[in-house]
Amino acid sequence: MEKLTAGRRWAALLTLALGGFGLGLTEFVAMGLLPDMARDLLPDAYAHSSADAVAQAGWMITIYALGVVVGAPTIAVLTARMPRRRLVVGLLGLFVIGTVASALAPTFGLVLVGRFVAALAHGAYFGAAGLLAAAMLGPGSQGRGFAVVLGGLTAANVFGVPLITSLGQAAGWRIAYLAVAGVFALTLVAVPLVVPEVAARPDGSPRDELAAFRLPQVWLAALVGAVGFGGFFAVNSYIAPVTTHVTGLSESAVPWVLALMGLGMTVGNAVGGIVADRNLERTVLLGFGGIVGTVALFGLVARYPVGLFAAAFLVGAASLFLGPALQARLIAVAPGAQLMGAAVNQSASNVANSVGAALGGAVIAAGWGYLSAAWIGVALAVSGLGLAVLSFRLDARKPAEPAPEPEPALA
Repeated sequence: MEKLTAGRRWAALLTLALGGFGLGLTEFVAMGLLPDMARDLLPDAYAHSSADAVAQAGWMITIYALGVVVGAPTIAVLTARMPRRRLVVGLLGLFVIGTVASALAPTFGLVLVGRFVAALAHGAYFGAAGLLAAAMLGPGSQGRGFAVVLGGLTAANVFGVPLITSLGQAAGWRIAYLAVAGVFALTLVAVPLVVPEVAARPDGSPRDELAAFRLPQVWLAALVGAVGFGGFFAVNSYIAPVTTHVTGLSESAVPWVLALMGLGMTVGNAVGGIVADRNLERTVLLGFGGIVGTVALFGLVARYPVGLFAAAFLVGAASLFLGPALQARLIAVAPGAQLMGAAVNQSASNVANSVGAALGGAVIAAGWGYLSAAWIGVALAVSGLGLAVLSFRLDARKPAEPAPEPEPALA
């Protein structure tokens, strides 16, 4: 067991969070630059109808989410016995390749391919990096460990996404994605230097990881995230056109709206990571209730500038308050397969991303207006709340099981 100084531990945690920062950029920058990407990659459709072209460009978000869904469980199975730091380094290399390919691809279809390749590493990175962080923080720290990595993602939404969005609006979305690739490359260099090696679970195996899918609660917990978290993405996916076409602000206001939503996400994640380790059930139920209320508020007040900024902050805070708890919940219901549980949470989150973006785009394309996506979000969050209540009620009916062998820890 490797002993770490406090300075080395913080350096390692910040490096893992930097990878989360890159993930936040690659996932959420697309939402702020959708109009620019539609104008460049779908010029004929954009000339005919900007709303239809933006809705079609929403596939940039959807295909990334689908890549996460495919990659997270697949990589968890194939790397069950791989040391965690080595796994993280390999995943960062895949991010660099996929992001550069997205930035340089000449056509809409090839950009989608690049996005899919980069997305394959997303869920497994959050899973492996979160478990590494938890090992450095000590036993019972799944919520806080995931919050460390997710904290990089929320920090990206405070200042990284607005800055890269502004860069993309000024210099082109391709330059923006090359900058994102640079963040991944920097993390790739830093991880071997400061992050300690942590072995995989001593009794872990691909068979054990796959065995998680035989547990009904794993599927139900994944469904909770896949449906309920879609409420956040139904709003977040179309924040740029809401700002410019509904609220009537200029494109230069989009980064500020994203920054305020990111600030809310940072606050929510910090609080959620702590309380999830104290009372998981209460945190999940409060989180979903918060998403229902704040997304409904967004639908009512986002047409006004003050309402847009306030509601964006509250939606971000409520949603990321829930994030660490959903991660800890899937780890808890997948005994003996903690990497799979952590990875499946990311698959579920990106199914939510896909569902929220697709359903929101559908009602927008049907002519209901950009704010109609918020009411899709309310319906999804209410459904997630109902599924969460069902999941915890089923837990209460079964006898307690022995705790699984924990992930290796660090001194």
